[in-house]
Amino acid sequence: MPPHPSVHGLSSEEAARRLARDGANRLPSGRRRTMVHIILDVLREPMLSLLLVGGLAYLMLGSSVEALVLLCFACLSIVLTIVQEARTERALEALRDMAAPRAMVLRDGTPRRIAGWEVVPEDILVVEQGDRVVADAMLLNASELESDESLLTGESLPVRKRTLQPGDSVTAPPGGDDMPLIYAGTLITRGRGIARVVLTGPRTQMGRIGQALAALDTEAPRLRTEIHGIVRVAAIGAILMVGLVTLLFGLLRGSWLEAVLAGIALGMALLPEEFPVVLTVFLTMGAWRLARAGVLTRQAMAIEALGAATILCVDKTGTLTENRMKLVGWWRPAGEWLMPSTGAKNADEVLSLALLASPAIGKDPMEIAIDDAATLSVEQGQWTLRHSFPLTPELLAMSNVWSRGIGQTLLVAAKGAPEAIAALCDLAPAERSAMEAAMQMMTARGGRVLGIAEAQVPDERLPGTQGELPFRFKGLVALADPLRPDVPAAIAECRAAGVRTVMMTGDHPGTAMAIARDAGLDAGEPVTGAEIERLDDAALVARLRETSVCARIMPVQKLRIVEALKAAGEVVAMTGDGVNDAPALKAAHIGIAMGQRGTDVAREAAALVLLNDNFPAIVAAIRLGRREYANLRKAIAFIISVHMPIAGLALLPLLTGTPILFGPIHIALFELIIDPVCTLVFESEASDEAAMTRPPRSPEMRLVSWDMVVRSLLQGGIVLGLLATLAITLPHDGWSGGAVRVTVFLLLVAGILALVVADRAGRNGLIPTLRRGNRAFRFVLLGIALVLTTILTMTDLRTILAFDRPGPSQWLVVLAGGLALVLLLPATNRAWPRAGR
Repeated sequence: MPPHPSVHGLSSEEAARRLARDGANRLPSGRRRTMVHIILDVLREPMLSLLLVGGLAYLMLGSSVEALVLLCFACLSIVLTIVQEARTERALEALRDMAAPRAMVLRDGTPRRIAGWEVVPEDILVVEQGDRVVADAMLLNASELESDESLLTGESLPVRKRTLQPGDSVTAPPGGDDMPLIYAGTLITRGRGIARVVLTGPRTQMGRIGQALAALDTEAPRLRTEIHGIVRVAAIGAILMVGLVTLLFGLLRGSWLEAVLAGIALGMALLPEEFPVVLTVFLTMGAWRLARAGVLTRQAMAIEALGAATILCVDKTGTLTENRMKLVGWWRPAGEWLMPSTGAKNADEVLSLALLASPAIGKDPMEIAIDDAATLSVEQGQWTLRHSFPLTPELLAMSNVWSRGIGQTLLVAAKGAPEAIAALCDLAPAERSAMEAAMQMMTARGGRVLGIAEAQVPDERLPGTQGELPFRFKGLVALADPLRPDVPAAIAECRAAGVRTVMMTGDHPGTAMAIARDAGLDAGEPVTGAEIERLDDAALVARLRETSVCARIMPVQKLRIVEALKAAGEVVAMTGDGVNDAPALKAAHIGIAMGQRGTDVAREAAALVLLNDNFPAIVAAIRLGRREYANLRKAIAFIISVHMPIAGLALLPLLTGTPILFGPIHIALFELIIDPVCTLVFESEASDEAAMTRPPRSPEMRLVSWDMVVRSLLQGGIVLGLLATLAITLPHDGWSGGAVRVTVFLLLVAGILALVVADRAGRNGLIPTLRRGNRAFRFVLLGIALVLTTILTMTDLRTILAFDRPGPSQWLVVLAGGLALVLLLPATNRAWPRAGR
């Protein structure tokens, strides 16, 4: 296309001045995180800081074993977190680099291709099929121009463009046919055009969405806040208890050295270093498990939040559907709709004419779909294209003229809007009524319908316009953006899990309802954008309870829907791929972006990214979120219960006057068992089979409830009661201090394992829990057996720990007590009114 006669473009000097004045044509982006930034961010994390400070504190107190263990866990957690976040940043960087747009502009009167960020207002853009538009611009000249604006509007089909006319607005929003504007981020799917840049960077339609993102405040993760509170309260309580015990022990017993040792032992028993370890490991391992399923985790806390999601808001185009057109049927006059065969091209006169009416190499989604589904005969494949009549705003139809050989009659194949084809064919009222009935049948199913016609004229009598050709109506062709085949099963699983799916789209209500029916949504009467404008937030929430389909809505309305649902107490997960989805993605409790089709803006706004655009991966993420939260509660319940007997035994000498049973080194050995148990064992616990058949947990449900605390203290108290009884009574039966200490030590190890079994079991019972495999638990058991064997067989180690070699009497007490705890503790879960963590 030659440039417009009055268009010469900017000079290089003027373009440079405008670039300096208006800034680069790019959206404000978040800080690109280098490895140094990632490491510093991780080290500033309060929970990891607590681990490091706690380890140093233990080191200063002289407990080097415990300090080493704690610091090793801290370093491991830091390394795992850094590796995960570095992988996330690398993956996002690769996604950013997938498409770096460039632009053809007129500079100094000549065409020049430049980087998209160099484009300035008043630049002259030359766009053609396949180009990504880099700025908002008004069309000075357009030839058969169509643009895919789905990333901004959600419309699945390209829209026609026309040349700017006097009186046209240059700030109109995207969407709809026959508009004189093209927008940054959209794709030219047909034709060519020349446009003058109006807006660049953050001032474009896409940039305004970015500004809306900047204005949104994301909520602080509730789980992290709660864990911080638990750690803070427990740490303060531990410090107060250590000071009180040290003071009382010294005053009452007179031995300040023993008082300091007792205080250190109690502090080690009470200090809640496992809480941050557990949370860090659980979230890191959860992110790793999601990555294996093709889900990139940008915000680890979103994994836990997914387990509480009550509503999943999804964008139709590219999320539920494949974002491509597909032939779904064709119709002949006086006949019925015919369906295409699967896996093979279809030979039919209507489809052959539709293919002949299309360009030889087309990029329009509907033409690609026709080319994929239809085939020509051998004879038709040898015809020669003589002439083409383009589609115009006045006549929404196009035709190709084919020569079938020298002296042969020309064949003209036409396709276009059914109304335009009916006008070309001068259909009788009855024929038009039959066509309209067939068309309505397919549009009700979400199809886009084209009319097909044919004309034959002598070679020498080809007219100058389509309207002069003797067309005969041949039928209709229907195309649609197909539903992803795995979506219905995924939505059904969400429904079984109590998660309601709400579809949001800019498409026509009829198209949206067709997709909703195919996907298995509980549709109801769709709510439209115009209706949303008339409703206040309360009425909108009430309306959304009646329907699962929102059609003809604008991006700002998606954000309003998410905010209204959140205000109504719902936990909202939002999926999307376009720029128009980004504000809602950021505002939702859990934003989920598509990685392949998704835009960089959407990916940056989301907490999770589906790398393979696999919609069922969302269901897997919800299942994992529920598993992680349930296992995290089990781990925390175990931590609360296991500290009860350890702390109680540290206090026992003060309360009863008996000698100190366990010192810091013994507590360190218990921590060697507790730390891997509460992280690896519980994190590896398999998901409950009924996890996806229960409704989501209440958003108000706390990670640590009073019910859990009381139940955990009860179970820990049972272990403490048995151990304290033995520690007090066995010396009166003539047992030495070393024999009592080793017996209570071994029985406490058995009690720790019994607490693990109880917390794994919940209400499932002992036998099903033992049958349920947990590979990490088997490795922990093996490790405990090796450590105990080493301690009990090496004289030097027994001497350091003040242990006697256990004899038959000691082993009998340990085995009987351990068996009693394994049987009794899981039974308390079944007897507890609200058991099941």
